[in-house]
Amino acid sequence: MPAVTVENPLTLPRVAEPGPEAAARRVLAVTTAPGGFEGEGFPVRRAFAGINYRHLDPFIMMDQMGEVEYAPGEPKGTPWHPHRGFETVTYLIDGTFVHQDSNGGGGVINGGDTQWMTAGSGLLHIEAPPESLVVSGGLFHGLQLWVNLPASDKMMPPRYQDIGGGKVTLLTTPDGGALLRVIAGELDGHSGPGITHTPITMIHATVAPGAQLTLPWREDFNALAYVLAGQGSVGTDRRPVHTGQTAVFGDGGSLTLRAEASQDSRTPALDVVLLGGRPIREPMAHYGPFVMNSRQELQQAFDDFQAGRLGTIPTTARERTRTAEQHS
Repeated sequence: MPAVTVENPLTLPRVAEPGPEAAARRVLAVTTAPGGFEGEGFPVRRAFAGINYRHLDPFIMMDQMGEVEYAPGEPKGTPWHPHRGFETVTYLIDGTFVHQDSNGGGGVINGGDTQWMTAGSGLLHIEAPPESLVVSGGLFHGLQLWVNLPASDKMMPPRYQDIGGGKVTLLTTPDGGALLRVIAGELDGHSGPGITHTPITMIHATVAPGAQLTLPWREDFNALAYVLAGQGSVGTDRRPVHTGQTAVFGDGGSLTLRAEASQDSRTPALDVVLLGGRPIREPMAHYGPFVMNSRQELQQAFDDFQAGRLGTIPTTARERTRTAEQHS
């Protein structure tokens, strides 16, 4: 169950359905995310695997982390690692995670919270479960999205945003059949709290069984829908989708999705992340933790990392690591 919810969506501002002049976006493809492991071994689904980058731009990749119920001692995170040239968006649905970076950003992220890190010219960071969660175990579920930066912003100073779940803009549909959490960007004149360099919209929608969601969508943005949980259909031709699948939409001014009337016992509704952004349309060179515009810039990023020019691990973090190793 997502952390940010309301008992009666009809108390929220409502998004008007698009008029007949807004052409419906047809579904170009539905892909299924393969599973894998990240960091120290936590399970992920690669949401954008197999999708041509021209349909993703300005998004690079997105991992669904979990949903997993950890036993005591099982929770895992990532070691310290570098980034340059893009932004990471970590959205936690259930559980707790701790972020820290070499630029002084970071903090605890709980269910419903989002942490937005602009790597820019480069930094080091780490994401890990708190010690209390490692000891107790528990539910963990979230997303990490990578958003590209245009060449003009790739070497900007790093920046960090902590977006608490209480700051997210909550909306609903005319019939109250969907709860819309606007994390970043704008929907029908309602803006989310995330500040982005690359214009995007990011929405977590929970659609009640049997309900249909038709939203206005900027025509200069692309459009993607990733199913976090549940089953339903996308587009006016009702292409079936289920947990772990991504729908790629074509051009137009509106998009439609629908929740099946019958969901399974673990999934009370259809949960979907809707993404749109203005394509950057620049050459992209992506390798490991760096996203640049050319192979030469990638090589420079690796050289700068090896030379220590992307920052250093804070002293307090090194001390905690040594203490943990001594007690392991």
